[in-house]
Amino acid sequence: MATSPTSPTSQEARNVVLVHGGFADGSGWQGVYDILKRDGYDVSIVQNPTVSLAGDVAAVRLVLDALDGQAVLVGHSYGGAVISEAGTHPKVASLVYIAAFAPDKGESVGTLIADPPPGAPVPPILPPRDGFLFLDREKFADSFAADLPPEQSAFMADSQVPWGVEAVSGAVAEPAWRVRPSWYLVATEDRMIPPPAQRTMSQRAGSQVVEVAASHAVYVSHPAEVADVIKRAAGHH
Repeated sequence: MATSPTSPTSQEARNVVLVHGGFADGSGWQGVYDILKRDGYDVSIVQNPTVSLAGDVAAVRLVLDALDGQAVLVGHSYGGAVISEAGTHPKVASLVYIAAFAPDKGESVGTLIADPPPGAPVPPILPPRDGFLFLDREKFADSFAADLPPEQSAFMADSQVPWGVEAVSGAVAEPAWRVRPSWYLVATEDRMIPPPAQRTMSQRAGSQVVEVAASHAVYVSHPAEVADVIKRAAGHH
């Protein structure tokens, strides 16, 4: 049976599961979702609560359990820690890290950000309140979404999701990137996760790497480039 050049073939994973990070929710994936749907993929967006790593991993596994067939599991930012733990699920064919943390065994986002490189911008995370973190709204656009229109970054700042300290401190037990092929998109203008740290994590994971000149919100600002990396992970070369 002939397939169009843009639709997944039978050898490819046709499911894509998108996992957001801290301070955000799944709606930021809409641009990526629209492209992947148009190109024939079945796309699920996990609304992970970002209260604890264990809770977010459980949310991802719920979605994976319900799928028919193999999936590409994609994580942005803290979502990279989530997919590193959830990605050993038998339905996961490959992993995609989008400007994301890729912790090794025993590491957490907290340990990975504990010792920032000299001169790196420090994310404007406010002191925890009742076990949750927020980004300073006045500095959100500059640190997280500098390449988005001001109205859009303001909306993201004003709709930010509280990030639980248990999510930040949750350690990965069995990193999926050790047993699954992975791709990594480095956002070279990122002011949340320093690009050198992204490169170090991607090299350690043995990921295929793509670099895009974009902010931390690359999944919102550059959906075509993000979707392209996901399609490669699904079997497009």
